[in-house]
Amino acid sequence: MIDTWKEIAVESADFYIGWGGLLIGILFGFIVYRTNFCTMGSISDILSFGDKNRFRAWLLAIAVAILGVWVIETLGIADMTQSMYQVPAFGWGANIVGGLIFGFGMVFSGGCISRNLVRAGGGDLRSVVVLLITGIFGYMTIGGLFGPARVALFTPLTTDLTAAGIEDQSLGAILAGLTGMGVETATTVTALLVAGLLLAYCFAAPQFRASGRNLTAGFGIGLCVVLGWLLTGLTYDEFADNPQLISLSYVRPVGDTLDYLMRYTALGAPGFGVATVAGALIGGLLGALSMGRVHLTTFADKSDSIRNMFGAALMGIGGVLALGCTVGQALTGVSTLAVGSVLTFACIVIGGIVGVKTIEAIA
Repeated sequence: MIDTWKEIAVESADFYIGWGGLLIGILFGFIVYRTNFCTMGSISDILSFGDKNRFRAWLLAIAVAILGVWVIETLGIADMTQSMYQVPAFGWGANIVGGLIFGFGMVFSGGCISRNLVRAGGGDLRSVVVLLITGIFGYMTIGGLFGPARVALFTPLTTDLTAAGIEDQSLGAILAGLTGMGVETATTVTALLVAGLLLAYCFAAPQFRASGRNLTAGFGIGLCVVLGWLLTGLTYDEFADNPQLISLSYVRPVGDTLDYLMRYTALGAPGFGVATVAGALIGGLLGALSMGRVHLTTFADKSDSIRNMFGAALMGIGGVLALGCTVGQALTGVSTLAVGSVLTFACIVIGGIVGVKTIEAIA
């Protein structure tokens, strides 16, 4: 049956990627807006109030995504070694620096890229400016003005794991390389162990178990990541010019969306990233409409403008260096149990903590 699904999906890959990505993005944006899911906010909640509920929602989403990816691989729908996250070139330097920069920047912008997307959908003009600047600085870091410096500085800070006999940078492959265990068995062990520990931590707190909003956020957003992997897994064909095996991510896709808007006639059908960006905007709008919160908002003053634009530039640079954001790496990437993604996740949290403390110090 799966082979039949793949044949159908591959034959009309552009159609399924475009419309499927749009629907996944809408669902994601709606859930984020309605549940107030915010990774930056979760860090602020812990530091300011000792409230870990939103952070647990983040971890629950990761656990759901990990289990979903394990099922997808077990069923043979997709092979995560074909994704950008599990490549054997472990760019630890870019993961660390990019994660720290992104985490610091998202605090100054009042939230990460996904949060700004749904706010923009609800009429927040500040978020529109943040998205534009993030997309521009992201592209400048990929191959623009900052591109040569990125390559020169971070290529030496990359380790080839194959030299140590490790096939890729997934925790399963590393465990297999260290113990001699089969890769499939090691992948199952690490997926169930990590997801199990995350679930145990999340549901150990009675206040989290009683929080319907955060439970919805965790399960819903984790499911969106899984749906992204499922869609691109079914449409992926390594022998054809089909979409990359990927799921939700928002730094580069915001830049890709700006490029697509300017060069639509030359680019053809939108890719998964562009479709999910559009979907998140629509989902944010639907969420705002359902709560009666659609209204135009702009910067409060000059310092507010500078702070948000500064943070947006950092998110664009950091997100490209780290190969993702709080969604692209700390959810989608971690769902593959790639070491680089786990490292980026930790550095985003550290950068966010430093950012919160800095905002408090200068306020």
